[in-house]
Amino acid sequence: MTGSRRPVLSRRALIGTGLAVGAAALTAAGSGTAGAAERPSTTRLPARQRAYSFLAATMDAYPEHGTIRLAQSYTDQAGLFSTAFTYDNALTVLAHLAARTREGHARAVALGDALLYAQAHDPAHDDGRLRQAYNVGPYTFYDGSPQPYGFVRADGTANVGTQFGFTGTAVGDMAWAGIALSALARRTGERRFLTGAVRIGEWIERVGRTDEPLGGYKFGVDGADRKLPFTSTEHNTDLIGLFGRLARLTGDPVWLERRARAAAFVTKMWEPSGGFFYTGTDDGVTINKSPVPEDTQTWTHLALSSPAHARSLDWAAAELAVLDTADRRNSTVPAGQTYEGVTFSSASLLANEDAPIAAGQPRPDRNGVWFEGTAHLALALRHRHAPGDETRARRLLASVERAQDLLGGDQTIGARALPARSGVVSASSPLDTGFGFGYYPYRHTGATAWYLLAAARANPLGA
Repeated sequence: MTGSRRPVLSRRALIGTGLAVGAAALTAAGSGTAGAAERPSTTRLPARQRAYSFLAATMDAYPEHGTIRLAQSYTDQAGLFSTAFTYDNALTVLAHLAARTREGHARAVALGDALLYAQAHDPAHDDGRLRQAYNVGPYTFYDGSPQPYGFVRADGTANVGTQFGFTGTAVGDMAWAGIALSALARRTGERRFLTGAVRIGEWIERVGRTDEPLGGYKFGVDGADRKLPFTSTEHNTDLIGLFGRLARLTGDPVWLERRARAAAFVTKMWEPSGGFFYTGTDDGVTINKSPVPEDTQTWTHLALSSPAHARSLDWAAAELAVLDTADRRNSTVPAGQTYEGVTFSSASLLANEDAPIAAGQPRPDRNGVWFEGTAHLALALRHRHAPGDETRARRLLASVERAQDLLGGDQTIGARALPARSGVVSASSPLDTGFGFGYYPYRHTGATAWYLLAAARANPLGA
């Protein structure tokens, strides 16, 4: 981070009441079976097909624990065991729908039904919320305590990720789950998916709406159900997408008013002199000027389609551009390989390379490529479609595909070998986000899903 002021939390930051770690902030010290060989393939499958085989493996890792299931977010080597983040699973639903295949449809419906199950079987609340993450398979935690269940506990409740403190509810996570459910409602015509999405929207309205000077919708609640004071540009961008979809599906104009409220906050975060969006506010009054993240530049374009703000893509492409090579000081890229793309935020480029991101973690590489964000940018460039955008998008996607080919080998899900060269790692080398957590070279459902959405030109934030 730069400066002494604490930045507004990201969607990916911990919002529970347990351990102070963020998504993918653990190393292989507590990993599952490391070094297991990938399942061999007799033919070289297309990149997209291999990506979908990874998503399938993350969903099918614990067959003995029932058919109601979510997908494990990271490979075992990340040390998060069977954690399934709500955000990642929402993206996985959208990626499967983008495939437009019978298998993809069935998997999207199964994951959507699991999200509905979690909504209806929370161990403490019956108000439409989802938690930050769930457990989907058994493991023994670092302190020796057993976690014997799959996604559904013996008493029928959803298995909330209490071990890591992933017990809070963020507006952004909820919005993405609502987007996924509304996409299922539109594709299938099944009323249950729209009902679940509306419940999510109503929870956000009750809990998140604020009349502070900057307006918009606030961050959500922690695991103790205490409201968090931050307001995020990213979250309100997500709400533009969700509320727009709900307006279209329900015909109720109240969702248009709510969409306009979220959009008004987002446009207040615009910095016209630099052509980018700030990250949000801690107090509802003062805009946080640093760090500036990537997703507030790309997602805003996907959600708003605003020519007046389209320069944000050029800012991200120029100001957050990185090239990771093996000769970088803290790079973990193998010799002879290079990867281009974007990093997480402006603070990532200024990370302290002499110290680990967190205790016990590796030191960061300032040029580590964030592949999820690289896919965001590729999709947004394709959506804008200005001269040169398609060429740039293809170069970025080629870098992501090269990472799928060459990085993250011998990683496992549920101690099971993965299909060869399947799944995209979250980062080419250890990467400090500047928001209190890092990304590492572990295969990740979120990064893989965003790659598939970009490859299919599928805009998840459009109404």
